[in-house]
Amino acid sequence: MEINNSLIKHYLKNVMFITGTAYAGKSTMAKMLAEKYNLIHCGENYNCIPDGIVTPDKYPNICYFQTMKNWSEFLNRPPEVYENWIYSGSRELAEFEITYLLHISKFQRVIVDTNIPPDILKKIADYNQVAVMLCPASMSVENFFNRDDSDKVFLYEQIMKTANPERTLKNFNEAIALINSQEHYDKWTDSGFFTVVRKDATTDTKLETLEILAQHFGLTAESKPWDKEHTGNDVNP
Repeated sequence: MEINNSLIKHYLKNVMFITGTAYAGKSTMAKMLAEKYNLIHCGENYNCIPDGIVTPDKYPNICYFQTMKNWSEFLNRPPEVYENWIYSGSRELAEFEITYLLHISKFQRVIVDTNIPPDILKKIADYNQVAVMLCPASMSVENFFNRDDSDKVFLYEQIMKTANPERTLKNFNEAIALINSQEHYDKWTDSGFFTVVRKDATTDTKLETLEILAQHFGLTAESKPWDKEHTGNDVNP
């Protein structure tokens, strides 16, 4: 069975999507918007998969953690393999995300930190429902482990437990750089969605970015949807 994308878009009208590259401020902004405007918050890697549905034969990327030998194998995969796993996994996960969001957004607005691919978002969401947050690849790699994130802390701990931590860290950083490469960056800037670019890792402009995103999503009393000519707006979150 296939469902018309226009129907999905209609029932997702209460959902706002934040997406983009690593270290761009997506998780921070989603959390702050949820707190300020009383939104349902679906943070990074939120649980949207019902138990007993996914199997490795149908969803090999989602099920990778069930089939991998150990964390050393995970961290030492070639960067190209890791890159493919990330983006293929996002496509596998998209149907679960969309179904879950349809379920929870009927009566309340939702903000989601998502990895749904841009071509799918174009079909299920309007311009003012999506904000792309971007960060240069060099900044993403340099600061990937430099933040208070339990998942990142766990990964770094596992890197340090491998037989050759230095080599494993180098390999993993190369994978992060590939995932956030200029090619993928350009796909987002060319997507036609509203974008916010982080260029400074030291200046705190969270409140400024919060206001810009709130206006884009139509959350403030005086806000109205941004014109498409603002796509590519450079702001340091």
